[in-house]
Amino acid sequence: MPEGTFVIAGAGLAGAKAAETLREEGFAGRVVLVGEEIERPYERPPLSKGFLLDKEPRDKAHVHEADWYDKHDVELRLGVAVASIDPAAHEVRLSTKEPVGYDKLLLATGASPRRLEVPGARLQGIHYLRSMADSAALKQAIAHGGRRVVVAGAGWIGLETAAAARAYGNDVTVIEPEPAPLHASVGPEIGGMFAALHREHGVDLRLDQGVAGFWGAGQVSAVVTSGGAEIPADVVIVGIGVRPNTRLAEEAGLEVSDGVLVDASLRTSDPDVHAAGDVANAYNPLLGRRVRVEHWANALNGGPAAARAMLGRDVSYDRVPYFFSDQYDLGMEMSGVASPGEYDEVVHRGDVEGREFIAFWLSGGRVVGGMNVNVWDVTGDVQALIRSGQAVDKARLTDPGTPLADLVP
Repeated sequence: MPEGTFVIAGAGLAGAKAAETLREEGFAGRVVLVGEEIERPYERPPLSKGFLLDKEPRDKAHVHEADWYDKHDVELRLGVAVASIDPAAHEVRLSTKEPVGYDKLLLATGASPRRLEVPGARLQGIHYLRSMADSAALKQAIAHGGRRVVVAGAGWIGLETAAAARAYGNDVTVIEPEPAPLHASVGPEIGGMFAALHREHGVDLRLDQGVAGFWGAGQVSAVVTSGGAEIPADVVIVGIGVRPNTRLAEEAGLEVSDGVLVDASLRTSDPDVHAAGDVANAYNPLLGRRVRVEHWANALNGGPAAARAMLGRDVSYDRVPYFFSDQYDLGMEMSGVASPGEYDEVVHRGDVEGREFIAFWLSGGRVVGGMNVNVWDVTGDVQALIRSGQAVDKARLTDPGTPLADLVP
C-alpha cells in the first residue's frame, strides 16, 4: 500500500468518491480534496431535476454528510482551486498561493457550460446551469410561474429545465439548431419522440434555428433567432453543452484532446497523474476507442476506478456509458452510445405510442445502445447485450414475450 500525499483537484462527485475509495481501500496517507465551490461535494442530476423542481432538499444532493470528511481524515479545502501543477516537482499550487506536494494527483476538474457569444449575452436574466448556486437562482426565477421562459438548446439540460419551467406554470419556448431534440445524443428517431412529448405539454419548440442575439435594457426581454424571429423572454436558460476544464493539464504539459487523455486505468501521460469524470477522455476497452462521458454515472464510477489505479491496483475502466432523465411523466435510462453515425437502425419492443417501451440502436446487428422508457429493472440486461458485442435476432429482440436475458450469449 503506497503512503504519502494524494491530492484530488476537483471536489465534485468524482473527486469525493475517489477520496471515499482511497479510505475504503486502506490508504492511510494524506488525502487533500480541493474544491473551488464553497458547497461541499454534491451530485449534479438534482440541479435540473429534484432540487430544481423543489421536490428534494438541498442536502439530498450532497455526496457525504458534513462531518464525513473530518471523520475520515480527508482535508476538504472549499472555496479554493488548484491554480497550477508542477509535475517535475510533484507539487500543486493553490489559489491561496499555498504549495502542496503530492505523490499521486487526480484531476477531477469537470467541465464548464459553453457560452453563447452573441449580442446581448451579458444581459441579466440569462441563466446557465452547472452549480448548486446556478440551480437555486434558476429556481427563484421560474418557481412562481407566469414567466416567459426561452431555452436555448434541446439537449438533456435544455429539455429537463424546460419541463421544470412548465411544471411551475411558465410559458416555454425551446430553440434548437438541429432538426430534432437530442439529435447529437440519440439521433432523430427518439429525438422526435421527445419533441412530441414537449409539444404535448405546451412547449413551443423551434427546430432548425439557433439564437442570434438578445434584446433588453439591462434585463433580457427578447431572444432573436437565426431566422429573424423575436421571442419575448423574461428568463433565458442556455443549455448548449459543456467544455472540459483542461487548463491545468494543458499548462502542465499533459496530453489533451477534447479532455485530458487517459488510458484504460485513467492514467494521463504522466504516470503519477490520473483524471476522471467529465474532464477525462478515456480509452474504453469495451468500445475499443476513446470516449469522454459527461454523465453522472461516469463520475460515480470513474472516481473510484481512478483511486484504485492510483493505489496500484490493476484497473480497466470499461463501463457501458449510462444516463437517466425525468421529464413530465416520462422516466428513462440510456445505456451505450447512440449518436448519429454510430448505428444503422433503431428498433423497439413495447408500446411506443404509450411511451412504455425499450428502444435499441443496432450496428451490424449488434446492440450498441438501449433506452428503457417507463420500463424498469432492465438496465442490467440491456448493458449485457451491449457488452456481448454479438449480433442479436431482431425478431426476438423486439418481442416483449422474450426475456432480454435469454438474448445474451
